[in-house]
Amino acid sequence: MKVNEIMNTKVQSTTPLATTKEAARQMHDIHVGCLTVMEGERLVGILTDRDICCKVTATGRDAGFTKVHEIMTTDVATCFPEQGVEEAAEIMMKAQVRRLAVVDHDSRITGFLSVDDLARASHQLASSVLESSTTYH
Repeated sequence: MKVNEIMNTKVQSTTPLATTKEAARQMHDIHVGCLTVMEGERLVGILTDRDICCKVTATGRDAGFTKVHEIMTTDVATCFPEQGVEEAAEIMMKAQVRRLAVVDHDSRITGFLSVDDLARASHQLASSVLESSTTYH
């Protein structure tokens, strides 16, 4: 099975200069836990609800003043739409992430592959990804 058969093509985005409060509101309103961070058509980062919780709220920063670019992940794990889901799962495990940006060969984002998407194809692969991306304290 290929990534493009199970990925989500509805990519939601924000900009690096948006506040984390604006990004959190956007995530809330559209019921997603992750936004791509775009400068024009260029993917420059990824922002998750966990980033906002751990890097803003838990540290006492003001979400109304903290900009997305201050806390976003800039080293975004990616895969291609034509890659197999097993290969994508391997990328997720190595990067210890639960979401992959799916990009074309011109580095334009075409979708997202989440561990939830992966679970629809293989519970075993999804379980392996979850296990590798879970931090224990």
